[in-house]
Amino acid sequence: MLKKQLIFLFVFVYSVNAIAQQQINFFKKSDTLNHKRRNAVVITEVALGGLTLLALNQLWYADYERSKFHTINDNSEWLQMDKLGHTFSSYQLGKIGAQTLRWSGVSEKSQLLYGATLGFSFLTAVEILDGFSQEWGFSWGDFGANVAGTGLYVGQELLWKEQRVTMKYSFHRTQYAAQRPEKLGNGFSEEFLKDYNGQTYWLSANIHSFFKDSKVPKWLNVAFGYGVDGLLSGNEGLIVNNALIKQNRVRQFYLSLDVDLTKIRTNSNVLKSIFSVFNTIKVPFPTVEFNGKNGIKLHAIYF
Repeated sequence: MLKKQLIFLFVFVYSVNAIAQQQINFFKKSDTLNHKRRNAVVITEVALGGLTLLALNQLWYADYERSKFHTINDNSEWLQMDKLGHTFSSYQLGKIGAQTLRWSGVSEKSQLLYGATLGFSFLTAVEILDGFSQEWGFSWGDFGANVAGTGLYVGQELLWKEQRVTMKYSFHRTQYAAQRPEKLGNGFSEEFLKDYNGQTYWLSANIHSFFKDSKVPKWLNVAFGYGVDGLLSGNEGLIVNNALIKQNRVRQFYLSLDVDLTKIRTNSNVLKSIFSVFNTIKVPFPTVEFNGKNGIKLHAIYF
């Protein structure tokens, strides 16, 4: 739990700091390279990333036995929800990393090479720490998910010079956390990070970006989501008190509408900052769910 909290804290603090800088009038985007701004961005990234990794090493990994570097194959666990978490984090950190370098006036090539790879670099460093822990190991599946998240951002910038498809997240509380609070969380703040049953990861595509001549509102998106239900552990075989606990593990796919908050027109820098922060969250809308258990299910409002 502490490991996820520290990683989340790094993502949150760096994201808010970067967005706030861009919205203050004094810190408007520079048209040419601003060495002071670039240095401030680099120092901030190195300091926050280094402190987070140091905290992880001292507060988390120190409680577990060390080992020689080794790898594991955990690709079948949690119906791949943990992998989507890596993809989402890598994408969002890369996006913020590139935007802050853009604010500094660096070239587009440098934005992608040094900024968009922020999430990949940080999460891979965490993965290496896992590789030296007896409890875990370096996961090639996690590494691949980090690559995918960075690639989603970089690929769109190279292809379209904009993010037409963004990764988003939504969460609702479920019954499963109460059954295994030590694994799935105890209380909203823990369940938000640990209960995969309540999490949904989305690919939110901006309709107007693909159909420039259409009369569709510029802020309207269509979103495709993935979630799971019935997971009490990473694998099917959960044994409690020498008894095998049955899990009805189900994959869920969603189709819904969404809002790109950054495309809502406003002259308020405060609102722009708020929209930028919350644009990582999928806006609740009526949703169609497809799954192997009930076929098609309609949600009046889905979180």
